[in-house]
Amino acid sequence: MADFIFRKRDESTWYVRLAVPVDVQKIIGKKVFVQSLKTASRPEAIHASHAHLALWRNQIRGARKAKEAPDGWQESIVAATTEVETLIQSRKRAAIGEVVPAMSVTDSDVQAFRQANPDIVTLIEKWEDTQPGNDIAGDLRLQDTLQAGFKAMLERSFRAKHSLTVEQQQELVSLIESPTSYQKKSPLTTARLLSFRAYRLDKKIAEKTVDQQESKLRKLSEYLTTNQAPLDTDTVADWLKSLELSSKTLTQYLLAGSVFWKWANRYDERWRADYKGRVNPFENHDLPKVRAKDRAASKRKDYSLEDLEVLYDAAQKRGLHVLADLILLGFYTGARIEELCQLTTNNVVTQEKILCFDFPDSKTYAGIRYVPVHPALKPIVKRLQRDSVDDYLIHSTSRNKYKNRSDPLSKAFGRLKTAHGFGKQHVFHSFRGTVVTQLQRANVPGPLIAQIVGHETGTVTYDVYSQGASPLQKLKAISKLPRLKPPAKTDTTPPVT
Repeated sequence: MADFIFRKRDESTWYVRLAVPVDVQKIIGKKVFVQSLKTASRPEAIHASHAHLALWRNQIRGARKAKEAPDGWQESIVAATTEVETLIQSRKRAAIGEVVPAMSVTDSDVQAFRQANPDIVTLIEKWEDTQPGNDIAGDLRLQDTLQAGFKAMLERSFRAKHSLTVEQQQELVSLIESPTSYQKKSPLTTARLLSFRAYRLDKKIAEKTVDQQESKLRKLSEYLTTNQAPLDTDTVADWLKSLELSSKTLTQYLLAGSVFWKWANRYDERWRADYKGRVNPFENHDLPKVRAKDRAASKRKDYSLEDLEVLYDAAQKRGLHVLADLILLGFYTGARIEELCQLTTNNVVTQEKILCFDFPDSKTYAGIRYVPVHPALKPIVKRLQRDSVDDYLIHSTSRNKYKNRSDPLSKAFGRLKTAHGFGKQHVFHSFRGTVVTQLQRANVPGPLIAQIVGHETGTVTYDVYSQGASPLQKLKAISKLPRLKPPAKTDTTPPVT
């Protein structure tokens, strides 16, 4: 720090000095920053210099930022070079006697070009004034000279305005030499997607959701680049067709795109300029309609009571005791597998003298709920509380990046049910359907069933005004779920690992 302070000859006052890097001297307007520190004390001078140096360094960073080539600079270079090549080609054809259609250039276009490129205009006028061009060969040479001069001027001008990396310098030379070699890049740039990601995470959107939507957007970006296609409704429609996915999945792709589009138009200044007045290309798409027959064939199926008894017994016999406990918890609560795996000993609470599970976190308000402990679960819950080594009721070896604890248990359950002949329509989530069906057949009112499994009823009366059923009412309802009875026959299914 002391290297930046100095005294002038015959003065006792200290000054601070910082050289301005050559690449930003024109922008800042000076070669060196100098400021009196108004003190003769060296320690005070060193301390006072900090603020000035920090301010100047920020100015230098800002100047360098201003000199960075903007997003999409390649397109402006290609457009300018292509326009001139087209113009020169037309003038050459006219010079040899061909009839050349007039270019559709307005006076405002000419004026805009003059204002944006004064050096280039001056160069063209100078060459045209000094070159006689009194024969065809001379005129053709003049056009070649103009084209070469324009390209050289364009390169020098762009280099002077912007601080380019070595890679950008090489790309600039290549594009000016051969503009047709340019591969248009997707507007869904890495930088934009990173900014979008940061915004979403800052808004507390689940990281898994952010990752999934970002993955979909990257696929679209790759499609745009590969096909050199613009981001519009037709392109999005073609992209969706190429994915060959179900309408339900395609809807998720459109949602990801639409969320990004709205964000970019709100927070990305360059995007707003480029897509001003454009319609959202992710809206109003006609997705394939799923026939009722196909919809029914893909719908998840509930487990019968006999199915649950077989699965529970199989888990016990194979020593999968944690999975066996999870199966019972799933059936006697109707809760989702991750909800169950997140339960801790502190989530076993007493509400109005009724022992309950407390589910404190959910995607929806209705999912935040208390569910009474079924009588058949009481000894199991007591054991799980006693044996817990990490406060969780269900032990998990999960190392999931999203902190989901259910992954290994979900996979273990998948292997178990597959070994017993259950297909893709039967999953752990099917327990919820079984619970709803069993409660409905036991004449439990619909709104009460919804409160137990954490669903909204869709009515203002129950969802807005009602405080919900009492713990005792819920206990009486959930106690109607029958106790499972392990099958009497011996299970000969091969072991599941």
